[in-house]
Amino acid sequence: MKNKDNVKSDYEYSRDTYYDLLEKGKSSLETMMEVARESEHPRAFEVLSNMIKNLSDVNDRLMDLNKKNKDLEEPLKQVENQQNNIFLGSTADLQKLLKNQDNEIVDVTPDRDVPRES
Repeated sequence: MKNKDNVKSDYEYSRDTYYDLLEKGKSSLETMMEVARESEHPRAFEVLSNMIKNLSDVNDRLMDLNKKNKDLEEPLKQVENQQNNIFLGSTADLQKLLKNQDNEIVDVTPDRDVPRES
């Protein structure tokens, strides 16, 4: 349980950090837009472009974090009952069984006793 609590607290901390980064990035983006408009300097537009890309990357990481958290919370899908059938007999017995496909009961007991190996 402690591991699960750690994962949950780490998730919440990361999520809060991403939200803070996005909020600070938005306010910085608005300021940088004003600077770029007023100065019309190419470097200001380059910084603005990089800031937009960084905000987009943080948003993608936030979405990825949410997906990973959802995957961790979902229990693994388990295979329900799996049944394997094993045929013990000769190939002639198997051919008899396969030829009779109309769901009749076929006696496929071996004609001879086959010693079992343990």
